[in-house]
Amino acid sequence: MQVTSKGQVTIPQEIRNRLGLLPHTKVAFELAGDHARIRKAGREAGESARGRLALDALRGTAGVRMNTDEIMALTRGEAGHRKRRK
Repeated sequence: MQVTSKGQVTIPQEIRNRLGLLPHTKVAFELAGDHARIRKAGREAGESARGRLALDALRGTAGVRMNTDEIMALTRGEAGHRKRRK
């Protein structure tokens, strides 16, 4: 394995799986003598990594504006859920 000119290395899939490293997971490096350790960085209070990643991925992707009544009608499967707004 080589370090790129940008200082990057690829973490092998087996290690990513064992540590639960998903894309955009924050990691921390620790020096231990003549080697370095990598671990998942600690979470901030109230931060859920998977939930935050899901929200970040979805933020700004909705293309249709709906009010609460329209959303509830849609989830209930009611016909004609898109009422005309005044």
